[in-house]
Amino acid sequence: MPAHPDPVPPAGLHGLTALALRDHLASGEVSAREVTAHFLERIEEKNPDLGAFLLVTPDAALREAAAADELFARGGPLGPLHGMPLAHKDLTDVAGVPTTLGTAALPPYVPESDSPLPAVLRRAGAISLGKTQVPEFGLSSYSENLVGAPARNPLDPTRSPGGSSGGSAAAVAAGLLPFAPGTDGGGSVRIPAAATGLVGLKPNRGRVPSGAGQNDLGQFVVAGPLARTAADAALLLDAMVAEPNHHATSAAAVDGSFLAAAQRAEGRFRIGVSTLSPFSSRLEITLDPEAVQALEAGVGALTGAGHDVVDAEVGYDARYPEAFQTVWTAGLATLELPPGGEERLTPLTAAVRRRAMQRSAADLVAAIDVLRRFEEDTIRAYGRYDMILTPALGMIPRPLGWYRDDSLGGDAQGLEDYDRQCRYSPFTSMVNVCGLPAITVPTLRTAGGLSMGIQLIGRPGAEAQLLAVAAQLGK
Repeated sequence: MPAHPDPVPPAGLHGLTALALRDHLASGEVSAREVTAHFLERIEEKNPDLGAFLLVTPDAALREAAAADELFARGGPLGPLHGMPLAHKDLTDVAGVPTTLGTAALPPYVPESDSPLPAVLRRAGAISLGKTQVPEFGLSSYSENLVGAPARNPLDPTRSPGGSSGGSAAAVAAGLLPFAPGTDGGGSVRIPAAATGLVGLKPNRGRVPSGAGQNDLGQFVVAGPLARTAADAALLLDAMVAEPNHHATSAAAVDGSFLAAAQRAEGRFRIGVSTLSPFSSRLEITLDPEAVQALEAGVGALTGAGHDVVDAEVGYDARYPEAFQTVWTAGLATLELPPGGEERLTPLTAAVRRRAMQRSAADLVAAIDVLRRFEEDTIRAYGRYDMILTPALGMIPRPLGWYRDDSLGGDAQGLEDYDRQCRYSPFTSMVNVCGLPAITVPTLRTAGGLSMGIQLIGRPGAEAQLLAVAAQLGK
């Protein structure tokens, strides 16, 4: 830790990197109460136009900040995130704070205790400022629902920041938070990071014990950081993994911290580049010119950093699209709704829920088998390279409301919504199926001020390498 942290920029504390803010807090240059009050003021000023937060908890945050300052004054042991503000998606239980799951079909509930991810970050000294906007049940790649204002992209508020960690990404990109944890079951950290110009890391399956994917049927979901730099993402990841790991599915231990790996920024790798999507067997996947330009910029930057970037020889099982949707939405078949609840579902949820309820157990077993074989085959193919490079997104960030086509009736509207998501983000869900780590890094700012980027997929357990390469690119 530097003896003299970087000075606070004229713009204020939100202009610091998360790493620099941590150093100011740890040295006593600023207090937790000062930091918390500053970011709460930013939220009060900016959130009405962004919809990043669904609920702000200022009283609880200021109480926690006061306790953090008292601990500092006593010389007590400080956590690695002492006094650092963040927020949680409204899919995650935080003690005493309502959880909506992004749905109007169920009444909100108030949990008595933290779920594992907020618990470990609270123990690390972080202070939660509230709950951020999400899609209904976290199902989609945009953060619009029927319980609150849609999350908007700070780079263009007429467009979506993505999802399902869209509110969190919007908050970080707009300087309402220094960084934020997200969860990623099909791209839910990487999609909004790419759409808002952030670094977004999906860790290896089992890397983060509180988001190890063992509570979802396909073991797709893992928690990961959203941040403005690779070092900030690594700082948060180190705190996220610092808890007892009681899961059978675990990632291999790492040598040293993720922050140290990002700060060293070492390594030269053979990187295979591909624009093939596993959804191409069912949908026409085309790339916006900006997606191609971002990929080309990424290739140039990686080559300039000394990496060997070559065309990748990969192929995907044509059964993937149907198998993924079957497993991804299977949990909706057992969703219990109160009277009138079904009418309060979004068209997307209603449509895929009805499809899930019509499938048999044999259909589900067959889909899981397809995905497990897909995992083996894809990891084997990717293994010829140190990393795989793809576009982060297929299109520029979508306008609000773009996914919903009101000209369609019945389930057709919800299924078209799903297809549009696959076209927008055709390169992310396969990483969750395989359990691999991946990172998105911005490489292009469009003429209209939007951000586009690349995705790097690592070998099993290679988050440190991904963070090092992202740091080499200056992100």
